[in-house]
Amino acid sequence: MKPSNNIWIQRQQCPCGDWKCYIKYEGDDQTSASSQTVKSETTSSELVFTPYVGQIFKSDDDAFEYYSNFARKNGFSIRKARSTESQHLGIYRRDFVCYRSGFNQPRKKANVEHPRDRKSIRCGCDAKLYLTKEIVDGLAQWYVSQFSNVHNHELLEDDQVRLLPAYRKIQEADQERILLLSKAGFPINRIVKVLELEKGVRPGQLPFIEKDVRNFVRTCKKTVQENDALLTEKRENDTLELLEACKSVAERDPDFAYDYTTDENDKVENIAWSYGDSVRAHALFGDVVTFDTTYRSITYGLLLGVWFGMDNHGRAILYGCVLLQDESSHSFTWALQTFVRFIRGRHPQTIVTDMELALRDAIARELPNTKHVVCIWHILSKLSSWLSFPLGSRYEDFKAQFDLLCHVENVEDFEHQWNLLVARFELVSDKHMALLFSYRGFWSISYIRGSFLARTMTPEFSQSLHAFLKRILSGQTCLQVFFEQIGLAAPAGNQTRDGMRYMHIKTCLPIEEHARSVLTPYAFNVLQHEIVLSLQYAIQEMADGSYLARHFKKMDGECLVIWMPEDEQIHCSCKEFEHSGILCRHSLRLLEVKNYFQLPERYFLPRWRRDQSLFPMDDQNSQSNNDDCAQALHALTETLLTESLTSKERFNHVQREITGLLAEVRSMPVAEELSLNMPGNNVSET
Repeated sequence: MKPSNNIWIQRQQCPCGDWKCYIKYEGDDQTSASSQTVKSETTSSELVFTPYVGQIFKSDDDAFEYYSNFARKNGFSIRKARSTESQHLGIYRRDFVCYRSGFNQPRKKANVEHPRDRKSIRCGCDAKLYLTKEIVDGLAQWYVSQFSNVHNHELLEDDQVRLLPAYRKIQEADQERILLLSKAGFPINRIVKVLELEKGVRPGQLPFIEKDVRNFVRTCKKTVQENDALLTEKRENDTLELLEACKSVAERDPDFAYDYTTDENDKVENIAWSYGDSVRAHALFGDVVTFDTTYRSITYGLLLGVWFGMDNHGRAILYGCVLLQDESSHSFTWALQTFVRFIRGRHPQTIVTDMELALRDAIARELPNTKHVVCIWHILSKLSSWLSFPLGSRYEDFKAQFDLLCHVENVEDFEHQWNLLVARFELVSDKHMALLFSYRGFWSISYIRGSFLARTMTPEFSQSLHAFLKRILSGQTCLQVFFEQIGLAAPAGNQTRDGMRYMHIKTCLPIEEHARSVLTPYAFNVLQHEIVLSLQYAIQEMADGSYLARHFKKMDGECLVIWMPEDEQIHCSCKEFEHSGILCRHSLRLLEVKNYFQLPERYFLPRWRRDQSLFPMDDQNSQSNNDDCAQALHALTETLLTESLTSKERFNHVQREITGLLAEVRSMPVAEELSLNMPGNNVSET
């Protein structure tokens, strides 16, 4: 057997530490596809009709498949009986019979003390389908010459017929997965559980049973041993090739950094690397680092760790990668120490990870002044595996209540709501809920609201990281190809200009106009949203000199805003600025009331400014051209709206034409710059 491709999978071991506990990730494409495969296997016979004498098939294999599907739908299986052959036609007759056809011939008993006396399932059933081959216009075809569907035994129900040996087949993809898990030391019952989780089926609903897996592994034991030797050799060769690739890049790029460790046999154990562009990007945007350890390679037995950041355009930046032999605290400690060396000793303000005890301990030792946050999206992805089975039909209700709990901003309120939640759903003694509560200081917004995260906890950023990893980990056959893929994705210069579109003004407030000239489109879009919402708030001055921001419809809670005019400092109880680096609607409303035309410079963090971009942005002339274009189009659309509302016929015509025009414009390529000579607005009123 040739060595298998390099297969990357999401880590399935639960952070609770129980080896019997696995994680099935929600929304995983592979899981959905596998689940669909199982469903299709069990329903493929729904459209099969009863065979009849004279029915024609292109080949005997097609006929056997058709009859087999019919048999499965009707509660039995079939087997091939005799075949008849001639010199001119070859095999010209095939007999397919019910699995209980005929009688078992007595066998000579083995010379053992207690021979097994197995009862035969054959009972002389006469159900059958006979095929005969004929030549028509020079082409061979098979027709049904005899057919009988009369059985002398009970037919099986759907949940029983799938357990017949004829239908318990292990597909090739599952065979490879079983061999890899067996090689990794998984016991048979655990392999079955992993496959059930991956395919998204209930226990016992795989198209094969535990006995089939055990027999398959036993039959392939020698092959597994040979394959294991090949994989060991492949692992050693590929890690050496990866190391040589790192050395080669370092010779060409002095800013490229790498490091590795070896075991007692001088074999490469752990290896990490980072790029010059990544280090320079970290100098600008390294305040928050996401360390993703979602994936591991089955083929190489390596855990993949990737360090990410977010630039001032809201896009992911790759800072570095590490491949670790295990998930011990010692390995994570080495990875963190190496990363800090790569980024020249600069510790991040915040590091975002998954729930991992060994990693948590390593971060506490190596980054004592860095806030450690567990990504809420990793937690939410595990809830289904943890609680969907014990809660059953109540799980969706629990999920909705848990989502509300995730947004509670006060610590006392959070702990009170938590107690109510676990009591209501009878989860007080649940080990996973206990684990989550013990980690509450790492993920609950009530505990981490004051920690700087630079919008790395938004669903959009989490999805972009997941998409990036899926893209670079698909179809890799060796570590060197993976290394090359990472190298292509890492440079900041490869970032596209997507999203850097025209920033139009919505409120005409001077604060908004000024912010547009300072912030990147991404940061300005976030701030602009807050500016627009700020107009819905009233400001009330309190006796102690602080201010109360209250929504005019009381759609959210009141926020206390403290204003210190002497040094232009503003603090809000919602802590949005401390959390994301962008002022909240409550603070903005107070500044508007105080007649501020520009935000104080301290509230334009360098990480969100246009002049801190990793690549040149459009200058003010381009923005001015965009403004001219926007004004011209705005004038046209105002006139068009007025004219189209005078009659239904006009409105339908305008709507139809604009819909087509919009589709045409969206299909056009996007130019790098917009530089147009705008004609005067010659639209005349009629």
